[in-house]
Amino acid sequence: MLVFAVTRVIWVPSGEFVAFGTLTLAALQLGRTPGTVGLLAVMAIVAGLMETASTLRRGEAAHLPRRLLVWTAVPLAIAGAVAAVAPLELPLPVQILATLAAVTALGPLLYRIAFQPVAEASVLVLLIVSVAVHFALVGFGLWFFGAEGSRTPPFSASRSPSGRST
Repeated sequence: MLVFAVTRVIWVPSGEFVAFGTLTLAALQLGRTPGTVGLLAVMAIVAGLMETASTLRRGEAAHLPRRLLVWTAVPLAIAGAVAAVAPLELPLPVQILATLAAVTALGPLLYRIAFQPVAEASVLVLLIVSVAVHFALVGFGLWFFGAEGSRTPPFSASRSPSGRST
């Protein structure tokens, strides 16, 4: 409700961010580069191209380096860092931080690419865009992570009442 009150967007794809976070962490735990890295890189490039076009159209070329830093360089750096640490056996808290960085960076990029160009449209158009984004993210999730799920090591060993690990 808060997202709608602020942006007029009925935010349908929130579940995909939870799923991408979980599956990204699972890929990192298995030593694989998660598909979110590629998605993040492509979205950063698209957002950078969009920002370049809109900045030059408005005649604000002096602001372009800062905008490219925000919309392209930072997300690409996050994608590169996650890809670099993926094969390493890092502690779980570091893997969680890498996951949070990658998935969190998707949010502003998604807004810049899908919602900002139609920000002044009716609520119905924004709902349609939100549903389209939902379906696109579901498709990307299936493509990146597959439909069979992942099995990862437990976060901690559970203990039985006798004190032994189970």
